[in-house]
Amino acid sequence: MKFTCERSVLLKEVSLAYEIISSKNAVSILSNVYLEILKDELLIKATDLKVNFETRVPIEVKEKGSTTVFGDKFLGILNSIPDGELEFEQKENTIVIKPLAKKIKFQLRCIASDKYPEFPAYNKDNYFEIPIKEFKEMITQTVFAVSDDETRYFMNGVFFKKEKEKVLMVATDGRRLAYAEKNIMVNVDDFAGVIIPPKVLTILMKRSGDEGMLGLSITNKHIFIYFGFYKLSSVLIEGQFPNYQRVIPEKQEYSFILNRLETLEALKRVALLVEQKSHRVYLILEPGKMTVSSSREDGNDEGDIGNAKEEIPCRYDGEEISMALNYRYIEEPFKIMTEDEISVHFTEAAKAITIKPVPEKEFFHIVMPMQLE
Repeated sequence: MKFTCERSVLLKEVSLAYEIISSKNAVSILSNVYLEILKDELLIKATDLKVNFETRVPIEVKEKGSTTVFGDKFLGILNSIPDGELEFEQKENTIVIKPLAKKIKFQLRCIASDKYPEFPAYNKDNYFEIPIKEFKEMITQTVFAVSDDETRYFMNGVFFKKEKEKVLMVATDGRRLAYAEKNIMVNVDDFAGVIIPPKVLTILMKRSGDEGMLGLSITNKHIFIYFGFYKLSSVLIEGQFPNYQRVIPEKQEYSFILNRLETLEALKRVALLVEQKSHRVYLILEPGKMTVSSSREDGNDEGDIGNAKEEIPCRYDGEEISMALNYRYIEEPFKIMTEDEISVHFTEAAKAITIKPVPEKEFFHIVMPMQLE
């Protein structure tokens, strides 16, 4: 194979391919990026056997062919070369890389392309489209709540379901739950729900814009995602996702409203002296104000470091109440929301709280409280 192309165009796609591969150090076929010339384009592939990636870049073809190159070194070479046109030529088990404007030559070992793993076949029968912006908003509101406990593998992904004129996403780690939905007409039958690994969703978030449509195709074992020149696929997580509907409170009697950024800043300061194993923060609600503290009011859990306490205004006119929460479980949804104000709904200190934007939208976050003592 022999071709020329712009360094900046190729670098962008190889950088993404490098994020996919799991074995970045060992010289094996799974450490390699697949390259194949198709007419006037270069097909680029990468895989970790669970997540697969394809894209194409325009090139000037001089001789057709295909090969695979060690991703780590290939990316390093592209990063080291100034912008401009590059020439690539395969000679047996080596690919020669030369910038046309510089007297530099790199020779990189190759592994034959026929040894590269086959990707699963795309299923066009169960294909539908959804606006990219809407899908990314759902991912943003849920993916951070995925569990990293591998013994509970069925919570290691985002649950995705289509029912009637609605698509929804849910993520939970057992102590919190993130829910997002969109009322979107899609031309596909309802499906019971699948569990998508976060890696493929994170890549989508990084590389897709906010304009246009996203193509999706779902089988029993795989999800396929199409946008622009990109094709992503991923093995779905097997198992029964928890019954999230049982966690969602039907009714909560009380609520208060906070300024989002003001609360985030207070949490950031108080968290400096929070016990780092439990991440427990105490909230004391009184009419018109909320006190955020790193220790109980009686001071019995200050520890050896000390304590921090900050009072912030809130719209609340109920009785005084104290609750304990993992501050990260409050901080994370507050960070990904964009609204100026946030409402927090509750029934009592020992039961789940629900965090919603003001005005309410098609997402919310549920957090289970911690013990006060």
